[in-house]
Formats: sequence, structure tokens, C-alpha cells
Amino acid sequence: MAALIPVFKITARVSGPVDVGLTPIGERRLIPILDGEVTGPRLQGRVLSGGTDYQLVRDAELSEIHARYVIETPTDARVYVENTGIRRGSAEDIARLRRGEIIPPDRIYFTTVPKFETAAPELLWLMRSIFICKGSRYPDRVELDVFEVG
Repeated sequence: MAALIPVFKITARVSGPVDVGLTPIGERRLIPILDGEVTGPRLQGRVLSGGTDYQLVRDAELSEIHARYVIETPTDARVYVENTGIRRGSAEDIARLRRGEIIPPDRIYFTTVPKFETAAPELLWLMRSIFICKGSRYPDRVELDVFEVG
């Protein structure tokens, strides 16, 4: 059985969605990532502004998520992040979440698999393992607990 090793936490502030509308494959929404912070035992830094969380709402209970953003460390190293996964819950809870209400994180399944890319030699370990995130969505932010699969 693989172990999940905590490596860092991302807290990213987000703004309201840009709704593209209902396409033939689902409702497309883009959530701008404003900024944020990275804290933890193996990585610290900040989330730079300019990232986006691209969402495809498949139905009242399920959304596909694909976020792209950049982390900058205190030594000015940068890490490009592509984070893909799903968020699901009861139709009732998802509707409340979309209205900006706070839903206890344990009632929403929000799991992603991030991939990292960096030119910084001291951070190449991010490109040499598989990671998973357990996410929590709040009206103004997303929190991601990042684990290395050991």
C-alpha cells in the first residue's frame, strides 16, 4: 500500500466565475486565480496572479477541473502547475457552493492530480513523483493539501 506524504498546502484566492455557457459537453466556467500562498515542510512561496481554474460542469453533481498557475518561492524560483481532477457532491450541496455558501469540505469530494514543471534544480523533485491534492472550496479561496504518493 502506497503512503501519502504531506508536502505543502496551497491557499489560492479566487474571484467570481467567467461563465462561457452551456456547450454541447457541459457548462464551461473559468475561475480567475488572484494570488495565494504555499506553506509546508517541503515547499513555501506564493501563488502568482494570472492563473485560471478551467471548469466543465458535467451535471448538477460533477465538475471536471483543470487549473493552471505559477508558484514562486522565496528564492524567486518558479514552478508551473497543471492541476486536474474532479469535484462532486450532492446536487443540493453543489448548488449551495455555487451560490457562495460555505459547505463543510467533508461533504464535497474534491481531488486532483497536480503536475509540476520547473527550471530550478533544487525543485526538480516535484517533477519526479506523483502527487495528489485534497481540495476544499470556499467562497473566496481554494485550499489544496498536497501529498506525495510514496
